[in-house]
Amino acid sequence: MNQTLTRKQFDILSLLAEEKSTQSQRQLGEKTGHSLGTVNRVMQELTELQYVADGEITNAGISALEPYRAKRAIFIAAGFGSRLVPITFNTPKPLVRVHGQRIIDGLIDACLEAGINEIYIVRGYLAEQFDQLLYKYPMIKFLENPVYNEANNISSAMVARYMLSNAYVFEADLLISNPQIIKKYHYTSDFLAIKKERTDDWCFTVKDGVIVEEKVGGLDCWQMVGISYWNEEDGHKLSDDIKMTYEQPGGKERYWEQVPLVFCQKHYKVEVRECQEDDIIEIDTFRELKAIDKTYDV
Repeated sequence: MNQTLTRKQFDILSLLAEEKSTQSQRQLGEKTGHSLGTVNRVMQELTELQYVADGEITNAGISALEPYRAKRAIFIAAGFGSRLVPITFNTPKPLVRVHGQRIIDGLIDACLEAGINEIYIVRGYLAEQFDQLLYKYPMIKFLENPVYNEANNISSAMVARYMLSNAYVFEADLLISNPQIIKKYHYTSDFLAIKKERTDDWCFTVKDGVIVEEKVGGLDCWQMVGISYWNEEDGHKLSDDIKMTYEQPGGKERYWEQVPLVFCQKHYKVEVRECQEDDIIEIDTFRELKAIDKTYDV
């Protein structure tokens, strides 16, 4: 992708596009983390480019952001959800209700709110149950994973590998409480994560904002959240690299995100994007589900 905007221009222009009200330069500085002097200079640049007029984004500014816009969302939803037994014996985990709403609904709603209307769900276990989503979300398209029960989630990525440009990839069993973490515009490929002093979970080592290692457990690291975004260029590379990794010995046992973060790491520069502990919850076990929603505690 030809980068027509600098990083700072992007930060300010995308914020102007996403905010509903006019922002003062001080507010822009606070929200982007840039100094007042930087905001002032970049606003002048954007005004000269006619991307901003009188402090507001113009139609030309919206057009300049178009290459950075998230265009589609892929939900990895084929697995059995064994740790949520007994409830997943007859319901796929993303369709389990928490406080009356299916887990996946919150994620889909956040996508629609961000203007992402091209939505694919990769399904496998109890696949036909996902048809119920069409009543509320008629725009959904389903992708079938026929080998979900003999391969890891890389098999779902194989099914969706041509859809990954300008795309979000979601684990479909995340309970979202802050839809604002789903952004309409991204400067580069990124992975959501939570800054942690220590974790026993999957996490990243990060250097200068870029993920340099994925591992299980660590100190002073970033705990992985199963939501990532892939720009146009990286999406094209992923379609080849996923296939190559999948077809290698032991490839079917891989997790899909190990392709860009471990096995083909030199092909990518994936940034970390921070979210907070209470923005999103992964419900791993039936005990955790009961703690969140007391109706299951019978």
